[in-house]
Amino acid sequence: DIIVMRHFLEGAARYASRSRPGAIVNAGDGANQHPSQTMLDLYSIYKTQGTLENLNIYLVGDLKYGRTVHSLLMAMRHFNPHLFISSLPEELKNAGRSTRFTAANTTIRFVEHTDFTEEIIADADILYMTRVQRERFTDLMEYERVKNIYILRNKMLEHTRPNLRILHPLPRVNEIALDVDDNPKAYYFQQAQNGLYAREAILCDVLGITLDDVK
Repeated sequence: DIIVMRHFLEGAARYASRSRPGAIVNAGDGANQHPSQTMLDLYSIYKTQGTLENLNIYLVGDLKYGRTVHSLLMAMRHFNPHLFISSLPEELKNAGRSTRFTAANTTIRFVEHTDFTEEIIADADILYMTRVQRERFTDLMEYERVKNIYILRNKMLEHTRPNLRILHPLPRVNEIALDVDDNPKAYYFQQAQNGLYAREAILCDVLGITLDDVK
């Protein structure tokens, strides 16, 4: 009844949807999009902030190959966010593909930083960390050079907003230190749990199953 498709090629799910009848759910297509992750991200943001509107969203890490960020930006443009980007060196910049395209074609406020410090994240409502994805690099030396360029440590959170929540699509590598896990602002494990509920909802919606049907 449903094909849930995760594929390494960009556009694979769209191609499949045109090639067969029935439902195709995109569970991630290469470095392109990850729409089901965005549904659980939106739910997580709303659950922790009480709104999706007018938030300071900080995106950190691999914004060029990070498909979760690409999808999240497409959704957040409807809620007037203030975006703050930390994505250097040049290899990890978005190269105009998603972040700058979204900002240029909407009214999204957009600031790009060349560093990742305690002062920069002080006003964040949501800090969305991403890993540098080894599988996207053809040159392993290049990957080794950039993989640890941004690391969030617990001490950096001392002067952040009380409502700040840290999200991460997981798995992590080194970009969030282990000492952050016990901080009440760390929300990535609950975020992963929310993925169960969000994806159940997606499957039910595709199948035409309502809440009344499952009570």
